[in-house]
Amino acid sequence: MELLQSLSNSLLSPMVLAFALGLFATLVKSDLRFPDELYIALTIYLLFAIGLKGGMKLDGMSLAVVGGPLLAAIALSAVIPVWSFFLLKGVVRLDAANAGAIAAHYGSVSAVTFSAVLAFLEIGKVPVEGYVPALLAVMEAPAIIVAIFLAMKMSGKDKASKPGDMKKLLHDLLTGKGILLLLGGLAIGLLCGKKGFEQVAPLFDAPFKGVLTLFLLEVGLVTGRRLRDLKSAGWRLVAFALVMPVLHGLLGAVVGKWCGLSLGGTTVLATLAASASYIAAPAAVRIALPQASPALYLTSSLAITFPFNIVLGIPLYHAFAKFLFNA
Repeated sequence: MELLQSLSNSLLSPMVLAFALGLFATLVKSDLRFPDELYIALTIYLLFAIGLKGGMKLDGMSLAVVGGPLLAAIALSAVIPVWSFFLLKGVVRLDAANAGAIAAHYGSVSAVTFSAVLAFLEIGKVPVEGYVPALLAVMEAPAIIVAIFLAMKMSGKDKASKPGDMKKLLHDLLTGKGILLLLGGLAIGLLCGKKGFEQVAPLFDAPFKGVLTLFLLEVGLVTGRRLRDLKSAGWRLVAFALVMPVLHGLLGAVVGKWCGLSLGGTTVLATLAASASYIAAPAAVRIALPQASPALYLTSSLAITFPFNIVLGIPLYHAFAKFLFNA
C-alpha cells in the first residue's frame, strides 16, 4: 500500500505530468519547442540552486558527519561502471567503445533525477540531509573516468592515446558547467550560510519546483524525439536500461542505510545510483570515444532509464528504503 501511495504521489506530481505532456506533444507532432537559450538557462538555474541550497545546509557540519556518505557515494560511482561495462560487452554484445560509453552514463548521475527525488521527498515531508548535493557532485566524474579507461583498455587504444588527451578529458570533466555550478554553488552557500541564503531565497528556493516542471516539459519533448531510436537499440539494451537501474537503486539504498544516512538520504543515494547521466557523460564520451553511437547511449539513458526512474523508480527506491529502516 505504501508503494502504491508513493507511486500515486509521483504520477500525479506536476513534474511528472509535465514530462508526460512533453512526451505526448512530440508523439502528436506538436510544434511545441523550447528555445535553446531557455533550455540552457533552466539547466544553469537548477544546478546552481541545488548547489547553493546544499552549501547553505552544510554550514556547521563536520567532516565526521559527511565523510562516510561521501566516500560511499564515490565508491558506488567507481564500481557501477565496471560491471556495467562487462555486462554490456558480454550479454548485450556491444563493442568496447559503445559498452564504455553506456557504462559511463550509468555510473554517472542525473541532476534532473536528483531534483525530482528531492521534490518527491518534499511532497511527502521526508527530511533529507543538507549535504546530499555534495553526493551528486562527487558521483559525476569517477564513473566517466573508469568507464572510458575500460573502453580504451579493452579496445587496445590506451597505448595510442596521448597523455594530453586524458588531461583534456579530466579538465573538461572538472570544469564542465555541471560540476562547476554544483561545486561553486556549494562553496558559495557554505561561505554565506543561512543568513546569506535568505537574501536570495525568493529566487532560488520558492521557484525551484516551477523551474523543474518547465525543465521536465522540455526533457519530455527531447525524450519523445529519441523514442524512434529504440528500434536500433535492440531488446538486450532495453532490458539493461530497465533492469540495471533497479539493481543499482537497491544497492544504493543498502549502502545509504549502512553508511548512516536517514530515510530521505538513503532514498536520494539509491536514486543517484539508479540514475543515468545525459549532460556530463555525453560531453565526455564525445571527446574520448567519438566512435561510440549516440543513438545507443542517449536512447538508453534518456529515452528509457530517465522516464522509468521519474515515474516508477523513485517511489520504488523510497519503498525499499522504508523496508530497510523498518526491518
